[in-house]
Amino acid sequence: MYLLLFKNFIRSQSAYLGMLFLLLSGLVSIFVGRQFIDKQKADIEHTSVYQQEHIQRYTGYIKNDLGLLLYYLKFGLVNETDNLNALSIGQRDVNPSIQSVTIRNLEGQKYDTDLKNPVSLLLGSLDLGFVIIFLFPLVIISYCYNLLSEEKEESTWLLLSVQSQKPFRILFKKFTVRFVVIAGVLLVLVILAVLILNIKFNAALAGFVLVSLFYIMVWFALSFWVVSWNKNSRAGAAGLLCFWIVLTIILPAVLNNFILSKYPLPEALDTAIEQREAYHEKWDTDQKPTLEKFYQHYPQFRSYGFPKENFSWLWYYAMQQMGDDESKNQSDQLKAKLWKREEMSRTLSYFVPGLHVQLQLNDLTGSGLADQLRFIEATEKFHENKRLLFYPKIFVNEPTGNINWKKFPLEYYNERSAINWWAALGPLLLISVLFYYFGVVNFRRQTVL
Repeated sequence: MYLLLFKNFIRSQSAYLGMLFLLLSGLVSIFVGRQFIDKQKADIEHTSVYQQEHIQRYTGYIKNDLGLLLYYLKFGLVNETDNLNALSIGQRDVNPSIQSVTIRNLEGQKYDTDLKNPVSLLLGSLDLGFVIIFLFPLVIISYCYNLLSEEKEESTWLLLSVQSQKPFRILFKKFTVRFVVIAGVLLVLVILAVLILNIKFNAALAGFVLVSLFYIMVWFALSFWVVSWNKNSRAGAAGLLCFWIVLTIILPAVLNNFILSKYPLPEALDTAIEQREAYHEKWDTDQKPTLEKFYQHYPQFRSYGFPKENFSWLWYYAMQQMGDDESKNQSDQLKAKLWKREEMSRTLSYFVPGLHVQLQLNDLTGSGLADQLRFIEATEKFHENKRLLFYPKIFVNEPTGNINWKKFPLEYYNERSAINWWAALGPLLLISVLFYYFGVVNFRRQTVL
């Protein structure tokens, strides 16, 4: 029976067009992802070479003033990811994957990013995640909207009802055949992506495939429920398209606006203003209060005392430190609100399959907001380690030649959160079961079973 149903389905022109559409759009998305990954790798390689050349150039110019040298020197931290990121670019096209910072105040540096074309950012990236979330449901709708209504409109359903004790089974098998075909297209695209992008087989890749399959299952369950309304083909198509618009466009936009309004970020501007004022006003105040605050932050450096000259690098870097310290309250509030935005997005996404899948795919590929916030925290630790390394050397005016500058290549951050399989797959499974149950109840009422 399954083989016969498959042959009947595959002979239809709509089946070929749907599969061709998904395969072509999927292939395009894979090559778009490869282009993005290639650019990321080129940027990292360029930055690695530039950092060494940058250090060599400045150490050649400035030989006797370590404080002045470290005013200019930048040290890079890379948010490393594997090629799986090509399948779901997420926020990596907005947030920087490389942080190059000096040991001066950090708040004015850690949100720096490259200039981007705002039009391309508005349109977003055509990655495989986009194809799965937005385009796969459209093809599923085209395959399923008239599975029952077409039989009734062509007067073949009555014949099936007479010949079969449970015609519902035939309808269920039709859905199963279409699910297998769509899942097969997805697996073909994943296999092509693995080959083209040289993606490693690991838990993240398995999670990407499973989340995508469960999302496809949601749309088949939803289609099953709409078909169970027992309406004509036009009503079925209109109903499913309305669900697609609401679930993939309207609801995510409404939830995004709600989250933005609930957690506004005036602290972003306040932090920038506070750190600038905290730093610049120190030029016009006595040095001793600045150094006293600095020693409260770093009591291990108190032995360096209070220089009597008008300018010293000890006072200058203490002043830079105060820019960060006095804006810390606003900075902490900003980070706390960003985490609250992330947490609320995840909670609300349990009820919106497309949004949930987007967040999960971004997590699996290391391209979401949570990953970026953790990278910022890693940048803060990286910056602090550099300060603690160089402050004592600056304060005693150690010769620059005493430091082996070749020991400062790019550093890499690659921590990822563990996969929570229930959080990733559970909501999709529950929604699928719920829609399937509603469909079965409708069929029973209509005695189709």
